[in-house]
Amino acid sequence: MPEDTPTPPAADTLPEGVVALLPMRNLVLFPHVLTPVALGRPKSVAALEHAAARQLSLGLVLQKDPHDDDPSVAGLCRIGTLATVVQHRRTDDGQVHAVCQGLQRMRLVELVEGYPFVAARVQPLDEVDGRSTRSEALALQLRERGVEILSLMPGVPAELAQVLQGTRSPSQLADLAASLIDAEPAEKQLLLEMLSTEERLAKVLEIVSHRLEVLRLSQEIGARTREQLDDRQRRVLLQEQLRAIKKELGENGEEAAEIAGLAHAVGAARMPPEVEAHVRKELQRLQRMHDAAGEASPLRTWIDWMTELPWAEPAPLSIDLAAARQTLEADHFGLPRAKQRIVEYLAVKKLNPQGRAPVLCFVGPPGVGKTSLGQSVARAIGRPFVRVSLGGVHDEAELRGHRRTYVGAMPGNILQGLRKAGARDAVMMLDEIDKMSAGLHGDPYAALLEVLDPEQNATFRDNYASVPFDLSRVLFIATANVVDTLPAPVRDRMEVIELHGYTLEEKLQIAQRYLLGRQRQACGLGAEQCVLTDAALHAIAADYTREAGVRQLEREIGRVMRAAALRVAEAGATTVRVDAGDLQALLGPPTVEHDVALRSSLAGVATGLAWTPAGGDILFIEATRVAGSGRLILTGQLGDVMKESAQAALTLLKSHAGALGVAADGFDKLDVHVHVPAGAIPKDGPSAGVAMFVALASLFSDRPVRHDRAMTGEISLRGLVLPVGGIKDKVLAAQRAGLQAVLLPARNRKDLHDVPESTQRALRFIWLDTVDDALAAALADAVRPPVAALQAA
Repeated sequence: MPEDTPTPPAADTLPEGVVALLPMRNLVLFPHVLTPVALGRPKSVAALEHAAARQLSLGLVLQKDPHDDDPSVAGLCRIGTLATVVQHRRTDDGQVHAVCQGLQRMRLVELVEGYPFVAARVQPLDEVDGRSTRSEALALQLRERGVEILSLMPGVPAELAQVLQGTRSPSQLADLAASLIDAEPAEKQLLLEMLSTEERLAKVLEIVSHRLEVLRLSQEIGARTREQLDDRQRRVLLQEQLRAIKKELGENGEEAAEIAGLAHAVGAARMPPEVEAHVRKELQRLQRMHDAAGEASPLRTWIDWMTELPWAEPAPLSIDLAAARQTLEADHFGLPRAKQRIVEYLAVKKLNPQGRAPVLCFVGPPGVGKTSLGQSVARAIGRPFVRVSLGGVHDEAELRGHRRTYVGAMPGNILQGLRKAGARDAVMMLDEIDKMSAGLHGDPYAALLEVLDPEQNATFRDNYASVPFDLSRVLFIATANVVDTLPAPVRDRMEVIELHGYTLEEKLQIAQRYLLGRQRQACGLGAEQCVLTDAALHAIAADYTREAGVRQLEREIGRVMRAAALRVAEAGATTVRVDAGDLQALLGPPTVEHDVALRSSLAGVATGLAWTPAGGDILFIEATRVAGSGRLILTGQLGDVMKESAQAALTLLKSHAGALGVAADGFDKLDVHVHVPAGAIPKDGPSAGVAMFVALASLFSDRPVRHDRAMTGEISLRGLVLPVGGIKDKVLAAQRAGLQAVLLPARNRKDLHDVPESTQRALRFIWLDTVDDALAAALADAVRPPVAALQAA
């Protein structure tokens, strides 16, 4: 070793004035006091074992931050205690438990480096003012109050009070009392740093006096509480005796009258025998229970619920099929399939009154009349109607209820709805069934399985009622915008009836029959005070709305009616006539743009048909090519399935390159970009495959797509056009957009019977077997015109 390298100090010996140091997180050791210590840090364990093995003193100091695992000298308190290790042992988990006895106060001077533990140079401190008349008086008071406080603390051994009485030294008495009091480490550190005996005695006496007052007050509160409990028990006993005396004298009082009323209600509810026996057993338990009992109020509420549920067998209905059909026709225009299915149900119910009711599910875009159709069904068959909104439900207890053990428990929405309807054969509409979701408290769809199964719902069990309830006579009608998101077991238990969007003619009929009168009444107008011409209605439906239903159409009619009401109220007009030319002043410029011809006249742009939960719509597939390395770029918020359709379309185009007159080797030097506008709206599905292929073929052959036709269909790598869904909604969207021809898969020809005849007459249908049929029908013969010529046109 080089001569200039300093030799590290030996761990076996410590210089004079240097001791092993234990930084303590939440412990303050006082002189003359035995204290247990638990150590886990390796340096602290090494320091204790070093001092114990050599019978040396070690220093204990409080660290300022208890979370600091390796505190510096700045993180330690300057005043600590020199102590000896009485005994120690190591546990299996590596910790060391020891008992240390304080010897003397010390001052921390500095930390000494070079040891496997924390070592420090310390200076022992001598106490001042050892004995005086005042310190003796303070010590006398501290002994008396210390013994008293020990007597009030539970679990304190009697020997501790004897030790306190036998301590003669005022300084030792102050330290012993300070170690016994319940104080924060910082407060005890402050007492340790007080070197004056009188000052320390006075501070400890102040803390002990405060703790003594707290314990006295706590003891008084506890005694007063016990007296109140004893008095309450005495009152309960007397009340029980009084009830027994009144029962012997025949004086039942209000409570007996209430029990008698509940018993009468149970008998009048006409429950099944097993249910009635269970309810009467609970009623007897309530009768034996005191009013102040915690379970009395929930039990009384449960019995009230049980008596108010419609247990009775429903009376047979007198079904008039002609009247029911007339009611449905009067309330709704169109919807032939839904009306026919409802009339079929009524016919079966007339022939078999005890048959189980099916579960119907009306599926369609918003605004087509799903909810109002359920109300019409109830009116048609003369049953009460109740609506249960399921949108946003994510807790199983919303349907099945909570158990009675929970505070504020209630039945689920199913039994609550039947209680509101007051009949067991009500029409219950489960609205927005597709908007439920599983949450932390269970899956509501799983709870709905028993409700919707006609073979199981005769014994439906609500968690709150805890007895079976027969739901087989309830006519459940569910509504949804889409059924694809529903679990398969739920879909299997329902009969799905699709309600498609309305044609323009149907919307005009609905507006004339229902919407005009409803909005006139809402605005306080008479039939002669506001007149909308047929041309105005047609313009509102065509130029201000683009929807599958009629909800937006009713809003726009309402705006016109409110403007008419303003003229009648302000100017005193007797009749306000609104024609098509007046709409721009009332509703502003038209909001629906018919831009198909302009955007589809360029090569590389094709018009596709899409289905959305809000009905059918048209979408534009735009394709362009730039110099590159053969990449396919897809934009417009496309889903995975739609991206795969684009890749399949490009691959199919490469295989048809020779027939289209496109150089096959040119694809490697070009990047193809396919974009679907309205990029903020997510789009997915395979039905745009034909439109993507036609757009790419138009781009590479420089032949524009005919602007008056749209297309839909899935493609395969063999060039086949495969069938897709939502044909009626897509065809109606094409009609709304002003198109003249629609290209559809040939295997979807069977779906044409759902399309209204007026729409079939207005459009030309071209059936596709292969993509060659699509190219022949969609691409124009001429080469695309220059862009400048298009802009000039």
